[in-house]
This record gives sequence, C-alpha cells and structure tokens, in this order.
Amino acid sequence: MANVGSRCLATTLSFFLVSAAILLKGAAQILPVQGQNLVTDNISVVEGEVAIISCRVRNNDDSVIQLLNPNRQTIYFKDVRPLKDGRFQLVNFTDNELRVSLSNVSLSDEGRYVCQLYTDPPQEAYADITVLVPPSPPILEARDDLVSEGNETELSCTAMGSKPAASIRWMKGPEELQGETMVEETYDHMFTVVSRLSLTVTREDDGVPIICIVDHPAVKDLQTQTYLEVQYKPEVKIIVEFPEGLTREGENLELTCKAKGKPQPQQINWVKLDDDVPSHAVIKGSDLLIENLNKSYNGTYRCVATNSVGESYDDYILYVYDVLTTTSVPTSKTPVPDGSRDATSDLDPAAHDSRAGEGAPQKMDHAVVGGVVAVVVFAMLCLLIVLGRYFARHKGTYFTHEAKGADDAADADTAIINAEGGHNNSDEKKEYYI
Repeated sequence: MANVGSRCLATTLSFFLVSAAILLKGAAQILPVQGQNLVTDNISVVEGEVAIISCRVRNNDDSVIQLLNPNRQTIYFKDVRPLKDGRFQLVNFTDNELRVSLSNVSLSDEGRYVCQLYTDPPQEAYADITVLVPPSPPILEARDDLVSEGNETELSCTAMGSKPAASIRWMKGPEELQGETMVEETYDHMFTVVSRLSLTVTREDDGVPIICIVDHPAVKDLQTQTYLEVQYKPEVKIIVEFPEGLTREGENLELTCKAKGKPQPQQINWVKLDDDVPSHAVIKGSDLLIENLNKSYNGTYRCVATNSVGESYDDYILYVYDVLTTTSVPTSKTPVPDGSRDATSDLDPAAHDSRAGEGAPQKMDHAVVGGVVAVVVFAMLCLLIVLGRYFARHKGTYFTHEAKGADDAADADTAIINAEGGHNNSDEKKEYYI
C-alpha cells in the first residue's frame, strides 16, 4: 500500500510540473518581447513635394511591419503594396524598418498614418502628416501714385491661399514699420492675409523703397516692393556770382537763384521787400543783375520759386559801401547789417575805405583822447600848486596881524588893548577855511 501511495504522489507532481511548463510557454507566446519598440516621426511637407514615412523597430523578433493610411487601409504589408496608389513607393524594407515615400503630396493626404507591428497584442505608432501650402506671390498696392509732403498715404499687401496663415512685415528702407493685419479663412480651409500700412511722408521719403515681406514655413524670401513718389515745395538758395568781396558804389551785382523741387519749379520771381526792384536791373530767368550800385539800392532782395505743391523763397540783404579809398585808418572791424548775404561780410571794410558806409560807427583817435587827458591832468596839477601857495601866504599874514601892538605892552591886559584895531576891528579878523 505504501508503494502505491508513493507512485500516486509522484504522478500527481509530474502532472503539475508539466502543466506549469505548458502555461509558462503559452504566456511567453502571448506577452510581447521585452525591449521591442516601434517608433516613427511626424512630417511637414510642402504641397506637391515628397513625404517620407519611416516605421522603425528596435530588437525585432521577425514580427511583421505594416503601414496604414488615415482610413486604416493597408498601404504596405512587409514589402507588398496592397493599396493601388502608385504615389506610394517602397524606399527600404528590413526586419527593423519599413520606409515608404509619398510623392506629389496634396491636402487630401493630410492625416494620421499608422505604423503597426504584428506582435501579440500588436504595437502601433503614429505619424501625422501636415501639408504646407505656400501663399501666392504677394500683391502690393498703393492708394496714391503721387503724395505731397506732409500728407498721409496707405499701402496694402495681400498674401492669398496659404496654409497655415502667413505673416506680413513692412520695411521702409532699413526701417521696419508696423502694419495692421487681417486674416480670413476660406471655404477650403486656406487663409488669406491682408496687411495695411499708413504713413505720413516727407520729402526725404521720395524714392525710398517700401517692401512687403511674407513669412511662411513653406517658402523663403517671398517679398515685393514699390517706391514712394513724393512731391515737395522748392528748395531755394541765392548765390552771389559777383562781386567776390564787399558791394561798393559804382560796382555791379549779379545774383543767381538756385531752386529745386518736385515737380521742378515752373516760375522764379525776383522782388524787393518794401520797395521796387531798381528800374535798370536786368532779370533773366533765375539771374538778377544790377549795374552801377549806389546806396539807394540797399534793401532785401527775395527770390520766390513756385511749383504745384507751393512756393518757397530765399533773401539777400544788399548793403552798398563807399567806394574804395587809400586813406589809412585803424583796422578794427566795422559792423555789417544783420542778415547780409555778402560773401565777405566778415572782412573789415574800414581797413580799405575811410568812409565805411552810411550808418557805420566812426573810428575814434586814441592819440587825441590821450592828449586831452594829459592836458586836463596838467591843468589840475597847476591849480593845486597855485592854491597851495595862496593858503600858505594867507596863514602868515594872520599871525603877523595878531602880534601887532602887543610887543610894547607892560602886561597882558595892556597888550590886548593896544593890539591893532582892538575890539573895534574884530569883524575884520575873520578866519576862512577852504
């Protein structure tokens, strides 16, 4: 009986061991292999170009790899393409990778593609394809063909049919400007972007390029430009052609008026403020010639230039000096009337002309002034000497009179009584102090 029990125990134990082995083997077949990873990458591709989809496996145990489209239709099973779309082509197939190309990508190809590894249970990895659509060439429009300085103008730049929406930047020469942007989505999920730029122009803006730059991930250096056309008032400047130095009586004066504007000035006029231009003056276009100058011609001469934008002017102050003489005078500077356009107004006219024009201050002879001062000082010294001698003489006489009649007196009382004149002459003994 003991032997029978031992056999039954051994048989039961063997049965449990075999069952455990079978269970472990089945579990090994159900669980995925440790370290076996399936990976892929998201893709951004420009419409019309080629997208590459790569399904990669690390530590593959000969499991099958396949690629599915967003509708979960099989594109490739191992190296076989069940899907009848010739744009999909096998690039590479190994135990560790399935790589497929998709040519001529369109918006309909966007979506989530599935890389699948046939393990138990299957593994999946996802590749999102994003299709980029570049905008059409930007359209730049200006509200005004010509703009007058100081006025405002507006420009617009439009980028149509892009995905995602483009961004627009503005440049005026090297300076970046900020515009107002509006984005609109169309029925086919495309985007149209419009940017408007407003600016007040100056004459310095004439000919400056205004550039519209479109930034989009599908395209680089997409831009267009235009040039500002700015009209401005004339710039006027009077040039002294003759003489080179001071303007003197009897000489000639020739002035030229330089005027530049946009458009070019159609009219240039010469006038004299508060008076008429001399009757014998010759005006030829932008030139003014006055012969045989005299001081009656002094005044302000104005050149006025006019175009369609407005008018501008420049002034020349004429100051006629006396004729040149050879009389030598001090060389200190003589003032010239303020605002004179004389090219040599910083020179000393009195250094060459003893009569430096009416209204000019006369020179003072320092030698004469010194002589007058010396005479005055000498006279004062003489007066002081005379006064000193007079006072000295007057004081001696006073003491002499005071002593008269006192020498022969017997006593003091008698001396006082016998003094010259006594008390009767007391009015004559007055003292004067100066």
